[in-house]
Amino acid sequence: MTQDLTLTEAARLALECLDLTSLNDADTAADIEALCKRAQTRFGPVAAVCVWPRFVAQARSLLPAGIRVAAVANFPDGALDVARALADVQQIVAAGGGEVDVVLPYRALMQGKTQECADFLNQVRAASRPLTLKVIIESGELVQPEWIAQATRLALSAGADFVKTSTGKTPVSATLEAATTMLREIAASGLPQAGFKASGGIQSVTDARMYLTLASETLGAQALTPQRFRFGASGLLNDIEAVLSGQASAPVSGTY
Repeated sequence: MTQDLTLTEAARLALECLDLTSLNDADTAADIEALCKRAQTRFGPVAAVCVWPRFVAQARSLLPAGIRVAAVANFPDGALDVARALADVQQIVAAGGGEVDVVLPYRALMQGKTQECADFLNQVRAASRPLTLKVIIESGELVQPEWIAQATRLALSAGADFVKTSTGKTPVSATLEAATTMLREIAASGLPQAGFKASGGIQSVTDARMYLTLASETLGAQALTPQRFRFGASGLLNDIEAVLSGQASAPVSGTY
């Protein structure tokens, strides 16, 4: 099915699976108000908005129940700092958030601190239940494919609902190569509900269609729902709306 997705079909799927994101250091309440309005498009709602923990309560108050509120923890540096991550999670939970996007301590993983990383994720999972947990592995920094695979396995073993490519704050964000490794690990895990989130650098429906195709080929077309597939982006919605308005998609980004 997905091999033959038209741009319009890909745009509709991308909209349904989009985490519309604003994670700028200078974000204000006015920025979040604008984001929440933007999330409710004339073509339908996005899956979620993703914000800093301090904006969760505001976002929740401005959005209909069908749009989830996600917020980040241990972001963006991914330090091996359990206390900080748990404080972020507690703030998100208390404010009424529905999803937590936490950064795996990827530098510690590359230093061989596998057990410490596993303990970190297990504590975050316990503190975040019953919220949806997405683990950001920062795939662009994990330069060896085995590190990407190992990070994905650690996240899934800890009970993550999604494994996510990137924070969008490093020189290399989502790539199809990293996504391939991650999706294969998700498929091999045998966890039927485990999901994938492509985040960072995805600006066009042309880009998005490549990830949709890859996920369909690896996990099956049934995985192309907001429950198992997400895009994290701030700019992708512009191109989605352009395509759904009958315009051509923007060119493929430099990521490829």
